[in-house]
Amino acid sequence: MAIWDDILSERDKEVFAKAGYGSRQGFGSRPALLVVDVNYNFVGDKPEPILKSIETHRNSCGEEGWEGVYQIQKLLKVARGSGIPIFFSTGLPRQTSLDTGRWGGKNQRSVEDRSESSQLSNEIVEEIAPMEGEVVFQKQKPSVFFGTTLISYLTELHIDTLLVAGTTTSGCVRATVLDAFSYNFKVGVVEECTFDRGQISHKINLFDMNAKYADVVSREETEDYLANLPDNLFREAGALVKS
Repeated sequence: MAIWDDILSERDKEVFAKAGYGSRQGFGSRPALLVVDVNYNFVGDKPEPILKSIETHRNSCGEEGWEGVYQIQKLLKVARGSGIPIFFSTGLPRQTSLDTGRWGGKNQRSVEDRSESSQLSNEIVEEIAPMEGEVVFQKQKPSVFFGTTLISYLTELHIDTLLVAGTTTSGCVRATVLDAFSYNFKVGVVEECTFDRGQISHKINLFDMNAKYADVVSREETEDYLANLPDNLFREAGALVKS
């Protein structure tokens, strides 16, 4: 049973099936892992119920966010062992209304993003902290592709598959997935390694991405794929990624 089955009507299930959506495209041969925005702003300082966590971190996904952190931690161990390129994203400090942009019009607490504590909370959580040679992109908009050099890195490394983890499923993950799809990458969204503050938003966006733009895959399936990649697939990339 898919994670979204309990929120779909029988009518919608039939429509998407009859229209041919949801086929599996599979993985390619040269993957990279992208971990989107897993910082303290999105999970809080510690695991606690979301309604408590958002008192101090308005974007926090609470305990579900921390469960995602622990799942990403496991995925990273396998990904690092396989030698594939690993990229992270996090937010840029927002010091003015210009930095805030349209976010300011959609959230009455967005001014908090300019506080010193919020800016410090853009740090990626310690449990999955980037290691030497892993690139971190800072961004102000949802997609990791927007305003960054990510596409040039993926092109240089001849990447054909982007494995996506992180948050939020309905926001920055989805925006990144749609851009990756538009650039013709095969995309795998690792289900257990994504999370959202909204439970229905999480499920329905996984459903929609799986129907049209990506394969929603389990962590176990992803790890099996990584474990069976050829040895030294990215041997030539080591110096590049560390430069």
